Amino acid sequence: MTELASISAGDEAALLALNNDHAVELSWLDAARLRHLLAQAFYSRRAGNDAAFLLAFDHAADYDSPNYLWFRDRYPRFVYVDRIVVAPAMRKHGLAKRLYEDLFRAVSDAGHDRIVCEVNSDPPNPASDAFHASLGFVEIGHAAIYGGAKTVRYLARPVLPGL
Repeated sequence: MTELASISAGDEAALLALNNDHAVELSWLDAARLRHLLAQAFYSRRAGNDAAFLLAFDHAADYDSPNYLWFRDRYPRFVYVDRIVVAPAMRKHGLAKRLYEDLFRAVSDAGHDRIVCEVNSDPPNPASDAFHASLGFVEIGHAAIYGGAKTVRYLARPVLPGL
C-alpha cells in the first residue's frame, strides 16, 4: 500500500512536475510559488514519492487565489482544498480517497466544520465532479474567473467532530 506522508523540501521537484502536468485542471506553479503555498498550507500530504498529493489551506492563509477568496468572503472558518492530483499510472488505486479521508480527520481534529473546494465546469472535469459527489460535496455557488477564461463550481462538505 502506498504510504501517506508530509511533503518535505526533497519532494518539491517531483510534485511540481506532477502539478504542472495537470496545469489545466489545477494551475501552473513555479518552484517559488509551490514553496510559498506549502508554507501556508493547513494540510500538505503526498502518497508515495510522486504518486499523488493534496494541498489545503484554512481560512487564515496568505493566499490570493480568486477561488479561495470567494470562500473567505462567505465563511468565517473553513479548510479549502486548493489542489489534489494523482499521477495517471496511479489512478484507480484509492489514493485520492485516502488523502481526503486523512484530510477529513485533520480538519475534524482542528475543530473545523467545513471543507470547501472548486471544480472546473468550463473546461469540464467530470471525473472530479463524480469523485467529489461520492465524498458528499455539494454545490454552493459558481463563478467565471480569469476574465471568463474558466468557470468553476464551488463545493462544500460538512465535517463532523470526532471523525
